[in-house]
Amino acid sequence: MSGHRPPPDPSGRRGERPHEEGMLDTGDGNLVHWEVWGNPSGKPAVVVHGGPGSGSSPRSRRLFDPDRYRVVLFDQRGCGRSTPHASDPAADMSLNTTGHLIADMELLRGHLGIERWLLMGGSWGSTLILAYAQRYPERVSEIVIAAVTTTRRSEIDWLYRGVGRLFPEEWERFCRGARRAGGDDGDPVAAYARLVEDPDPEVRAKAVDDWCAWEDAVVSLEGDGGPGPYGSRPPEARAALVRIAAHYFSHGAWLEEGVLLREAHRLAGIPGFLVHGRLDLGSPPHTAWELSRAWPGARLVLAESSGHTGDDETRELLAAALGRFAS
Repeated sequence: MSGHRPPPDPSGRRGERPHEEGMLDTGDGNLVHWEVWGNPSGKPAVVVHGGPGSGSSPRSRRLFDPDRYRVVLFDQRGCGRSTPHASDPAADMSLNTTGHLIADMELLRGHLGIERWLLMGGSWGSTLILAYAQRYPERVSEIVIAAVTTTRRSEIDWLYRGVGRLFPEEWERFCRGARRAGGDDGDPVAAYARLVEDPDPEVRAKAVDDWCAWEDAVVSLEGDGGPGPYGSRPPEARAALVRIAAHYFSHGAWLEEGVLLREAHRLAGIPGFLVHGRLDLGSPPHTAWELSRAWPGARLVLAESSGHTGDDETRELLAAALGRFAS
């Protein structure tokens, strides 16, 4: 495991740069990039990014008061600044599963000398948060989640098939791409998982384009979604995102169907705050509602103006929750 402290911030303002960062050696050839922001003596918190394969974003740390929190950001295996990068066809995807990511989080916690930490994240990040917290509840102080998902196969089926009823033209284009791999409308995710492993780089590139176009279509009605939040990423980031996401979703994230809801009782005693956009087409609010009913101590707020990518209302709710938990 490696880590170093950057030189002092000449501005003198806390939060302008990480006060620690490094590469966590997982022991199997993967190096996970991490960095720590805010107050070195503050309340420990870790941001668990989405995707899977999106990589961490510096914007997420701005929800935290840098005087009160010690905020850990990390790039999950294969994306961001972690290596080997999934955009490299030689990267071994068999070493990238939900179980590996849970183990990486626990290894990072120990490496940083943190006893318990607050978990914050959204979308795929919420699935990983729930899986980690149910495995290690004694290591979790609080949980804050936006855009709740549990990555059930029924949720994956809705995102990559069911919601196509609302976007028929884009859905037809997405399915055309799947058929190039011999797939059909019933399981386009498995087809894309094969396409992004194709030895022909042009085939892989076209699959990445088609997948991102579909993701952009699903969030296209959201007011704060921005222009093409998936397709506008740099080429290597897009390739890693699609390869990792297709890999995870074609395997049901290696989770028993519904297990994170069935085992939510394991979170009893951990305060939770859930924010979900009422207008989230890709992940409708029902899963968030189910989780709030199954998790003792969780509070759910539906953000009326928000979709999956969030907006000012979502960010204000998250920041307020983090402010309450800071004390």
